[in-house]
Amino acid sequence: MAHSISARKRVRQNLKNRARNRWRVKAMRDAIKNFVQKVTYGTEAEATEAFNQVSKIVDKSASKGVIHKNQAARRKSRLNKRLKAKVSTGASAKPAKTAKK
Repeated sequence: MAHSISARKRVRQNLKNRARNRWRVKAMRDAIKNFVQKVTYGTEAEATEAFNQVSKIVDKSASKGVIHKNQAARRKSRLNKRLKAKVSTGASAKPAKTAKK
């Protein structure tokens, strides 16, 4: 247990920051899930709108230090790749599995 006043304050700050960071990560993951659902089942316009939202949330998380800026870039790149596959083919971003002969 922290004994000094500054250590006790630091414990309080860490609890608040951890709660805030967990909220941001949860919001980011929910936005990504929503985007994947729109890509899989929605229209191109819905998927594009969802990508814009998730991109904003991922950038905000990186700017706040919740995730690293390179991780944010990687996530956005992979999501954009899925969106491009949806737009170019007009179909699902997941390729169909073919049976091996």
